[in-house]
Amino acid sequence: MEQLLAAYGMRPAETTVQPFGSGLINSTWIVASNGHQYILQKINKAVFTRPDDIDRNIHAIDHYLTNRHPSYTFITPLPAVNGETLLQYEDEYYRLFKFISSTTYVSAPDASVAFEAARQFGMFTKFLSGFDANTLEETIPHFHDIDLRYSQFLRAIEHGNNERIGHSAKLIASLQRHESIVSIYKDIRNDSSFKKRVTHHDTKISNVLFDENNKGICIIDLDTVMPGYFISDIGDMMRTYLAAATEEETNFDLIEVRDDFFKAIVEGYLGQMIGELSKQEVNAFVYSGKFLIYMQALRFLTDYLNDDVYYGARYELHNFNRARNQLRLLECLVEKEELYNSIVRKFVG
Repeated sequence: MEQLLAAYGMRPAETTVQPFGSGLINSTWIVASNGHQYILQKINKAVFTRPDDIDRNIHAIDHYLTNRHPSYTFITPLPAVNGETLLQYEDEYYRLFKFISSTTYVSAPDASVAFEAARQFGMFTKFLSGFDANTLEETIPHFHDIDLRYSQFLRAIEHGNNERIGHSAKLIASLQRHESIVSIYKDIRNDSSFKKRVTHHDTKISNVLFDENNKGICIIDLDTVMPGYFISDIGDMMRTYLAAATEEETNFDLIEVRDDFFKAIVEGYLGQMIGELSKQEVNAFVYSGKFLIYMQALRFLTDYLNDDVYYGARYELHNFNRARNQLRLLECLVEKEELYNSIVRKFVG
């Protein structure tokens, strides 16, 4: 840590470092030095195997936004004394950011906050509409490839823990009944009406900073920014904003989708992106939620069948219950699909 601080021109004797935040992937600290505050992060190489790709992506986007939208707040790593923005020590990678005084949320407290978050993510993608997304590196290859996730699910059914496979028989059958969601994704992948865009891929509410009036300041956690379809960002918003209950809830009667939060996502995101999306993309707006929720259910159950090797588990049925939770959320969304499609149609006119 002293070497890192010195690399950024900080004197360790005049600097304090404390763990910060509740993120599950990267290690994060808040640093106070000479009257200023910073965020220091160590990149998780088990998840992001090529940290240099993240650094290049962020700088390419920053260069574009600085020239095209100079007033837009885009947080980039600060340079060390040697000018580098990604430092390597003992095969670990670190970067430093300016600390922005703000409010963050683990879950959206009301629909107005969900609207602001959706608006921020929509603005980000709109401002980068002229940027060639294919020039970005895939920081997590096949991250939202539901075709791959379904294949992994099928392999887990065949080769996973036999006792857990037997215990999950009803849940496996329920998930397989929604396989058409995968088929639609395959069609999207082959449809030129769906454009590869600069996509955040992790649009949970905690990745938006808010001011004292709950207005969005900017988006953060840019490691998963890479080429993708807009359904990834909308889908993750729907998965994490629509239900008051989290993916950890085991009383499945508490899981429901909230109409006012759906409207907030529509108005926030489409208010920015309505001129950018094709008719076919707009028609897939509600599908986006089905896509992401279903994929997450598959991933949780796959991990359970494989003895919790990816997500880990705090108790025996943790990932099994997470999968049931997401299946219930998917079923709630399907029940509202006709209503939600009408909301989208009304908004776009």
